[in-house]
Amino acid sequence: MFLKFIKDFALKKIIKKSLSGYKPVADSEIINSVGILIDESYFSDRESLISDLVANGINEENIKTLSFKERVKKKEVIEYCHYTRRDISASGVFTKEDVAEFINEPFDMLISYYDIEKAPLLLATIKSKAKFKVGFASVDKRLNNFMISSQVEKHAEFISELIKYLKILNKI
Repeated sequence: MFLKFIKDFALKKIIKKSLSGYKPVADSEIINSVGILIDESYFSDRESLISDLVANGINEENIKTLSFKERVKKKEVIEYCHYTRRDISASGVFTKEDVAEFINEPFDMLISYYDIEKAPLLLATIKSKAKFKVGFASVDKRLNNFMISSQVEKHAEFISELIKYLKILNKI
């Protein structure tokens, strides 16, 4: 518990330093590839989120997800890309290969699907090489290009609002 506190403190310091000069860059390209960063503490229905995106015209092959889990049980087998606090060094570097690969991939859009600020999630959003970042309005305003005021549990509402505004912005 104490180590978690120290690590979060160090990560928050890194995030604060990164945010001081951070500006998301707007891009006018059409969205083909999508990365989704999910906090599984509050939302675990990632399949329905993906199916909502597919129903709105985004190819399933172009969607990748990264999930943050507070804890992974010893006998739990996870088939998709995920990370925990243990996969982040004290200096803010992702030690897990598939997570680092996700972060370094230049997605056309990153959906930060969490509405409570947690240091590991904020760090992943900041370090992502995505061209257009979308998230919830309840999270730090400096992180995303576009914010939607909604709740995590209402994923259909979030996706419909997102698609509506992406069409207005000529991104899809």
